[in-house]
Amino acid sequence: MIPGTTRTLLRDLVPEGAAAAAEADPEVARVKSSAEMVTAIEPAVRLYEEPPSEGLLVQTDEADVWVSPGDWAEAFDAPEPGTPHNEALDQVWDALLSDLVDEHEEGDDREASPDRLRRALRHNEELVTTLNRAWTLIEPTDLVGDLWSVPAYLRRCAPWLTADEVRKLQRDDAQAWTVADLPLLDAARQRLGDPEASRRHQRRAAIVAADRAYMDRVVEDLLAADDDGEGLAQALRQQDLRDALVDEAALPSADPDRLAGPFAHIVVDEAQELTDAEWQMLLRRCPSRSFTIVGDRSQARHGFTESWQERLERVGFDPIEIASLSINYRTPAEIMAEAEPVIRAVFPDANVPTSVRTTGVPVGHRKMSELGAILDAWLETNPEGIACVIGTRDGRTVTPSSRVRTLTPEDVKGLEFDLVVLIDPDTFGSDGRERGIEGTVDRYVSMTRATQQLVLLTNG
Repeated sequence: MIPGTTRTLLRDLVPEGAAAAAEADPEVARVKSSAEMVTAIEPAVRLYEEPPSEGLLVQTDEADVWVSPGDWAEAFDAPEPGTPHNEALDQVWDALLSDLVDEHEEGDDREASPDRLRRALRHNEELVTTLNRAWTLIEPTDLVGDLWSVPAYLRRCAPWLTADEVRKLQRDDAQAWTVADLPLLDAARQRLGDPEASRRHQRRAAIVAADRAYMDRVVEDLLAADDDGEGLAQALRQQDLRDALVDEAALPSADPDRLAGPFAHIVVDEAQELTDAEWQMLLRRCPSRSFTIVGDRSQARHGFTESWQERLERVGFDPIEIASLSINYRTPAEIMAEAEPVIRAVFPDANVPTSVRTTGVPVGHRKMSELGAILDAWLETNPEGIACVIGTRDGRTVTPSSRVRTLTPEDVKGLEFDLVVLIDPDTFGSDGRERGIEGTVDRYVSMTRATQQLVLLTNG
């Protein structure tokens, strides 16, 4: 791998991806896969950023302070644009406390020290509780899980959904994550940020304050022991030097997420399979929109009716340069002659590259009962190379070995083998029955994995 690069699967961009299952209901997968569905995350978060509409009298030992609805609203507007929700809480606190202390100083009661009043307000239980209820720290999993378990919440955040769609998106285990959930979890994680950030900031501030107090005592002891008040002792009177004595680099911090970006350039393979929502995961990590995108419309299991230009423009790319593959170096002409009509049945305008080599070995059409003999004969006459038997999960009738693989049609994309044997390819599809585009694409992709020889087995 080139130094400074990272290679990963799309599902590994979020922690929940490793255990995520396929979405069982195609209609649910379709609804979740839209880019519009990802936009539901913003109003979902905004519901946790609504300032209290009523004032609050905060009573402390230093002074009694009135927090008006205007004070709440001003503090909630304080975070810098783009600051994640969880990480913005400290900015809300700073703005609120500064405003309340300033307003108190402008009043008639000037007895309370600003620093003491600020500390008293920051630790007032009623004020802390009120703010935390209005600006709640929340985990991405809880936010997205609530969409799938609270219909009213989903309707408010995604008002374009029909009543039937809202009903279908609900599930008993809200956090039984599927692949279709991952783009929403990713968007929620970016928008929310680290729920520990505020607590970590407070711990750092407390440690820094304690370290500075300790350094101040050390400096005062050194100054008291100095006879002439010159040299180092004089320098120690400067606050900048005292601050430099505190090692903030040693304070607790979070490990950076190396997959969060931003990246200077992203290379996408098998791009024809990405949903609109999944494209948003990648675009979010590369603000420059500098991408190399590799994909084949004819290998899209769920269909690809647009041109690449139309698809990429729609998901957010501009400008776009497209180059088509015209030469096929991997698959022999004998195999492509049978594979091409298969894919053109569903994609008449599919880009089928021209094979530049032949093997003289025609595609075999044999019976299922001959599978063992076919493999034995090939292994005997070919001391090197790998064979692969491709069929549905129920069709694995061969024991794998170092030179014989058994895979499903979904698993072989991007791979190549010397010999490929397809078991009853007419049954290819999501559940073992032919399923239009999906079954046809599975058959085409499986056929074109062979670099030397292809055999099709049927029960007939």
